[in-house]
Amino acid sequence: MTRVTIIETGLVSPKNRELHGSYPQMFARMIGAADATVTFDTVSIPSGEPLPDVEGLEAILITGSAAGVYDGFDWIAPLEAFVRAAHQSKVPMVGVCFGHQLIAQALGGTARKSEKGWGLGRHVYDVAAGNGVIDGRHIALACSHQDQVITPPAGATTILSSDFTPYAGLLYAGGTTLSVQAHPEFSVGFAQACCEMVRSKGDAPDSVVTPAEASLAEPLESARLGGAITRFLTRSA
Repeated sequence: MTRVTIIETGLVSPKNRELHGSYPQMFARMIGAADATVTFDTVSIPSGEPLPDVEGLEAILITGSAAGVYDGFDWIAPLEAFVRAAHQSKVPMVGVCFGHQLIAQALGGTARKSEKGWGLGRHVYDVAAGNGVIDGRHIALACSHQDQVITPPAGATTILSSDFTPYAGLLYAGGTTLSVQAHPEFSVGFAQACCEMVRSKGDAPDSVVTPAEASLAEPLESARLGGAITRFLTRSA
């Protein structure tokens, strides 16, 4: 039995939290569907909770956030130091969306707002052969992001990629740290809500948002990546 420490770096709006849950709740559902024995601790950075000591942690998952890793928030540098300590200590660690970008930046890569604009809806990613984490040749996942990893850290292997997001999944040197840009924890309903939020804020034109919403009528393969992440976090237990 593994205890996963979820680092909550962003908050779902009250309305959507009532409908779809918080990010930690989404991840707990995703992981619980693959392994019902996993238990969870949550550390909420937006609530002002301090980061735990890496020593003694069994596995770590870093959530998405509306923040950018380049923003000047006072909690980003300590979180990067936490990531480096966990990586050096070989604690199994996974980052998703903001967590993906934060881990890449903390370990020497670069992430920023992409000139490609918003990635929304259902995207299909190529899966690198023989990566040891997830099988298959392609995988369809929900995404919601403007920021991307632009330059991976030295020693990182790209395991998921697309034309829109070349570094959509990274396995880092040492093999105990993994990060992905897309959202295997999202339900179709929450992925649709993300499209609507972008539309309501005027962040992207209808020519981007409408096809993204329509794409969510096609099947997502979230459970396949969710299962791979669960195995990754629990394999040393």
